[in-house]
Amino acid sequence: MCNCDDHDHGHAHKRLTRRSALRGGVAAAAAVAATAVSAQAASAQSASPYAPPAEPALPPSNMKLDLSRTALVVTDPQIDFLHPEGVTWGVVGASVTEHNTVDNIETLFKAAKAADLTVAVSPHYYYPTDHGWKFEGALEKLMHKIGMFDRKGALNLDGFDGSGADWMPQYKQYIEDGKTIVTSPHKVYGNDTNDLSLQLRKRGVDQVILAGMSANLCTESHMRELLEDGFEVAVVRDATAAAKLPEGDGYLAALINFRYMANALWSTQEAIEMINTAS
Repeated sequence: MCNCDDHDHGHAHKRLTRRSALRGGVAAAAAVAATAVSAQAASAQSASPYAPPAEPALPPSNMKLDLSRTALVVTDPQIDFLHPEGVTWGVVGASVTEHNTVDNIETLFKAAKAADLTVAVSPHYYYPTDHGWKFEGALEKLMHKIGMFDRKGALNLDGFDGSGADWMPQYKQYIEDGKTIVTSPHKVYGNDTNDLSLQLRKRGVDQVILAGMSANLCTESHMRELLEDGFEVAVVRDATAAAKLPEGDGYLAALINFRYMANALWSTQEAIEMINTAS
C-alpha cells in the first residue's frame, strides 16, 4: 500500500532539488561578489559594516506597541529566497546565514501567534501571463529568467508544494493555521499592488512589525508604502537579508534607509521584548 505522505514528500524534495539546476549563473556571480565584499570589508574596517553608528545624528525611536492594533507582516517567506535549493541562494545565502534570518523569522511568527497578534504574509508570485511583460527592471529580468516564484496560474496549485514559490516548510504551521492573512501577490516589490493595507485597516491595525525578504527590495518597498499609508512601522533588522553582488550589498543599502525612515529598527530579541512588555 502506498504511503502517500512519503510519496508527496519525495516529489517535493525532487522539486526542491531541481531548483539547484537553475542556480548556476547566480551562484557564480555570488562567489565573485562574496570574495570582493569580504576583502573590502576586511581591509576597510574590523567592525561590522552593519553596526549602528557610534554617534547617531538622528533622534532615537520612541515607538511602543499596542498589541490590539499591531500586526506582524512578513514579506516573501518563500523557498526561492530562504532555502539552499532556492534559485537566489547563491547571492542571498551568505546574508541569510549571517543574520540567522530563517530562524529569526520563525521566532517572530511564534511570538506573534503566542500574543494573538494579527499576522499577515505578503507573497510574491509570477504566473505565465506575467512573463509577457514588455519591459522590466534589471532584477525583474533576472527573476523571470531564473523562474523565481513561478506558479502555473492564479487558480492553479499544480506543482506548488515544495516549489520555489512555496512557503519555507517550517513556516507552514503558522501561515496555514486558518488565521494568518495571505494577501494577494505583490508583483514587483511593494504592497501598493496588493491588498495588504486594506486587510490591515479592516482589522484596526496601524502598527506593523516588518520582516521578510529581501531587505532592499520587497521589505524596504513595503516599509515605504506602509509609511505612506499612515502606518507606524518597526523593521526587524536581523529577520531580513539581501543579495551581495558586484553592484553592491543590498542589506547595507536597506539598513541605511531603515535607519532613516522606519519608526523603529529592532533586533528580533528587541521585537520579542517589545511584544512581551506590551502584552
